[in-house]
Amino acid sequence: MGTVRQLSRYPVKSMLGEDLDQAYVDEAGIAGDRFFAVLDCVTGKVASAKNPRLWRDMLTVRSTLTPPDSAGAPAVRLTMADGTTETVTVTGHPDPALSTLLGRDVRLLDRAAPGATIERMDPAQVRTDDDLRIAETAESMLAVGSPPGTFFDFAPLHLMTTATLASLAAHSGRPADSRRFRPNIVVEVPDPGAGFVENLWPGRRLRIGPDVVAEVVIATPRCVVPALRHGDVERDVALLQVLSRHNRLRLEGVGFLPCAGVYARPVEFGVIRSGDPVEFC
Repeated sequence: MGTVRQLSRYPVKSMLGEDLDQAYVDEAGIAGDRFFAVLDCVTGKVASAKNPRLWRDMLTVRSTLTPPDSAGAPAVRLTMADGTTETVTVTGHPDPALSTLLGRDVRLLDRAAPGATIERMDPAQVRTDDDLRIAETAESMLAVGSPPGTFFDFAPLHLMTTATLASLAAHSGRPADSRRFRPNIVVEVPDPGAGFVENLWPGRRLRIGPDVVAEVVIATPRCVVPALRHGDVERDVALLQVLSRHNRLRLEGVGFLPCAGVYARPVEFGVIRSGDPVEFC
C-alpha cells in the first residue's frame, strides 16, 4: 500500500525534531521520541505548544538526542532559532537556558508523573492570528493510549500519508508541509489523489518493514499546532478551517472533529528504515 517516505522523532515534546534513516520501535514507539518534556514549575503541568499563548516558542527550537552528561543525567541538545546551542539535562530545579527562552521557570523531565496533563487550546475558536492569544484552553491527560510515564498526546506512533498532504494542499491552494503535523512516519502511497486515505485504517494492523507491526487505533484529531510557525515554516491559521471543512470525523467517545493522520500502537517490535514497505496484515 505504500513505503516509508519520512521517518522522524521529536526528542522533546513540542520542539522540532530530527529525521532518521532508521529507527528501533518498541511499545513506546520510536526510540528517543518524546523522551523528554518541559515542566512548567509554576503550574506543574507539562508544557505544550497546544497552548500557544505560553509555549509557541518551543516550536522554534530543534532537539537532538545526545549522550548523558558526565554524571549520567539524561541530556538533550537544543539548537535555537539563531543557531546557538545548549545541552540541557534532567535536574530537580529550573533550567536557566530553557527558562530564559520561554520566559517562565521550567525544567526538563524524562518521565511523566501519573495523571500528567497539558493545556490545550480549542482549535474551533481559532480563526485569526489574534485568536491564538485569547482562545480558551482546557486540560487534557497525556498518554492515554501509551505506556505509563510517556509524553505522547495519545498513542506512541503517528502516521500520515502523502495523499493526505496532497489533499490539504489542493484544498488550501498552498503546499502542506508535513512538519506542521509532527508525524513519526509519512507513508508514500501510490495514488497521490486518494484523499484522506488513512481515515479507513483504524482497527487494522500495518506491517512496516520486515519487523514492526502496529495496530491503528484512531484518526488523529488536530489541535492548533499545525497552524503555528515551525522553524522556517510560517504560521497558517487558515489551515485549521481547511481541516474543519474537509475532514471532520466522528470519533467514538471524543466527538466530531477535524482530523489528519492516525495514531497507532506497536504490537511487534524491531527496526524501521526509510523506504520500507507498508502493508496491511
